[in-house]
Amino acid sequence: MSTPALRGPVRVTVRLHRTALWIVGALALAGIAAVIATQLWTASATDTFAGTGCSVAHTTRGCGITVRDFLDVELRSYRLLRYAGVVMMLLPALVGVFVAGPLIARELENGTFRLSWTQGVPPAHWLAARLVVPAAATVAGVSVLSAVFAWARSRAGSTDYPLDVYERDVYGAMGTVPVGYTLCMLALGALAGLLLRRTFPAMIATVVAYGPLTLILNRVREYLWPTVRSTEDSWSGHDTSWAVDSGTLTAAGKPLDPTVCGGSGEPAACKGAVSYVDHHPLSHFWPLQLVETGILLALAALAVALAFRVLRGLHA
Repeated sequence: MSTPALRGPVRVTVRLHRTALWIVGALALAGIAAVIATQLWTASATDTFAGTGCSVAHTTRGCGITVRDFLDVELRSYRLLRYAGVVMMLLPALVGVFVAGPLIARELENGTFRLSWTQGVPPAHWLAARLVVPAAATVAGVSVLSAVFAWARSRAGSTDYPLDVYERDVYGAMGTVPVGYTLCMLALGALAGLLLRRTFPAMIATVVAYGPLTLILNRVREYLWPTVRSTEDSWSGHDTSWAVDSGTLTAAGKPLDPTVCGGSGEPAACKGAVSYVDHHPLSHFWPLQLVETGILLALAALAVALAFRVLRGLHA
């Protein structure tokens, strides 16, 4: 990797870790190629299947093997996207581990950081270089991966194995959330490296921090934007909405225990009672994404601020 346009600690960081950057870039390109190739293969199989005159919904005599082979193709594409979604959700943790261990803690553990600080590179610039390089690389890479995943998911929506946009491994692989998680874990990794100053403990601490972060945000995600309330009769978004709560309301709009209704002794409140569903329609995808991304960026900014404070303590 040639870096003639880079100067100072940024150039040093790129040169020291150029092999890792090349490997990560190659793996990302391989993943993108696999997803695109699979979707094109599935599209070709769909066109071929359409020309056979067979139908999945109404299989006729002589179409059994053709339908089975076609569904196998769609199932393989579905599974690949599932695996890609899981990888996208694990990617922020891997970025944080790389920053915490090889990029920061190892230099502090080996004492090589002192060479940089004695060569006219201020500690703040030293740390900034170790954050800017992976941040720029991962933001660009994760954005492309997220866009490719979203494109592939949209094409899968017309198959017999669609991916719901609000499923965790799908939602977490699209939009701005993957970038937010990546930057947040990058900052937490830097903070862990500076606090622990040992490679392996810093890497473990970063992985451990990722678990509660994702669990908490997944748990509160439904509350990040107001839900829409619809009666079950009028709710038509079963396939695209995210239902988060349901119940029964009286005619006056008050909550009602549905178990008291029915039979000869039901209370008067049951008359005119309706069932409801609180849900996030598809139009809430971007508001939810942007709010969650904002939370992640705020956590990242806090971690970076703490990291520079710890660095000043080390330099003193």
